[in-house]
Amino acid sequence: MSKHELLKYVEDTVEMKEFPKFKAGDTITVKYKIKEGNKERIQNFQGTVLQRSGSGNTETFTVRKISGNVGVERIFPIASPFIEEITINKRGVVRRARIFYLRGLRGKKARIKEKRF
Repeated sequence: MSKHELLKYVEDTVEMKEFPKFKAGDTITVKYKIKEGNKERIQNFQGTVLQRSGSGNTETFTVRKISGNVGVERIFPIASPFIEEITINKRGVVRRARIFYLRGLRGKKARIKEKRF
């Protein structure tokens, strides 16, 4: 069995949870399981999606939030068993797939227009 066949087999056997469709500019809350010693707790990470990259089981997404006047970014693998749930708070209107320009903006300039349904 070659490396590629083995990788394909592992990707097929890993079951992926179904998450709502989201893209760059959306504000989401990721409920993430954290193990501390022998205890488990769920931590909410709410922020704006900067990008989604990759495809299939290897896909990741980057979420950015401002915590105490400091920008915090976290990269989540979409197939992570530690992600409990993803909820969409706001749908944003942006014209690009990767909104890294948000890193240089502060306060009101960092706002993203909300999509109206």
